[in-house]
Amino acid sequence: MDFIKEENAVYMLNEQGKKVANVDFPEISEGIVRIEHTFVDESLRGMQIASQLMEMAYEIIKKQNKKAIAKCSYAQKWFEKHPEKQDIITK
Repeated sequence: MDFIKEENAVYMLNEQGKKVANVDFPEISEGIVRIEHTFVDESLRGMQIASQLMEMAYEIIKKQNKKAIAKCSYAQKWFEKHPEKQDIITK
């Protein structure tokens, strides 16, 4: 399965086309996105998929020169573990 990257989301589909992992980060005002949801299907847990989703979300947000508000509890913990990635975080 491959990751699909969009302007405000990264996700994976299974063979049946069902979304089995995703992180959403819609733009809430000009130049600011809100990381509001991270999901990984039970069948994929323990494989570092959520961390990979966050890494790709970070890269997309940074490339777009945007800032992010981490509302999702997983995203908040991920940024705490990766202080070098906090350059995109805003309040």
